[in-house]
Amino acid sequence: MNSFDTLGYHFLNNLAGRNSALDHIIIFFANYSLELYVLLFVIAWFTLPKKDVNHRHALVIMGAAGVLGLALNLLISQFWFRARPFTVLQQGTFTQLISHSADASFPSDHTTGGFAFAAGSWGKADYWVRISFTLLAVLTGVARICAGIHWPTDVLGGIVVGTFSGRIMWKFSPLLQPLTNLGLRLFHFGQYEKHQPNF
Repeated sequence: MNSFDTLGYHFLNNLAGRNSALDHIIIFFANYSLELYVLLFVIAWFTLPKKDVNHRHALVIMGAAGVLGLALNLLISQFWFRARPFTVLQQGTFTQLISHSADASFPSDHTTGGFAFAAGSWGKADYWVRISFTLLAVLTGVARICAGIHWPTDVLGGIVVGTFSGRIMWKFSPLLQPLTNLGLRLFHFGQYEKHQPNF
């Protein structure tokens, strides 16, 4: 294990187990970020102005970017397996706040998904969406290290894969227009029959 991962892991993981309130915050973001993302997507979809097609299309791209990021992670894990910290470090030298299977540690799926959502929003989605998704992605990545289940480079790898996924999905934006149109039609938003997003 490289010194960056070892030092970085212990630096952040040493925050765990010292304060009950902080532990609960770490556990919350490490465990429930998916539910928070879903909540943010729902809030954004239904609070945008009814005729705002462009920003709703951005939400669809963001969701697709998350799927792409996780698919890339699955591919990566087939070629290189990295053990999680709690399986290789000596017991008593770390604090594990949440249970987890001993599957591949690199890249962090939670971080990849979070940064795929965030990167898909940058410069495209509404301002509050960009800020909230990016902040949640950062908090999730840090929390996964603090909770004892990821190395720092797992999170950095997730940032790279997620950001790549978020940006590349915009290259294929027109292919996802039918999915956006379906959502618009279901909820009677925008002029889905004729409209093409203006990005």
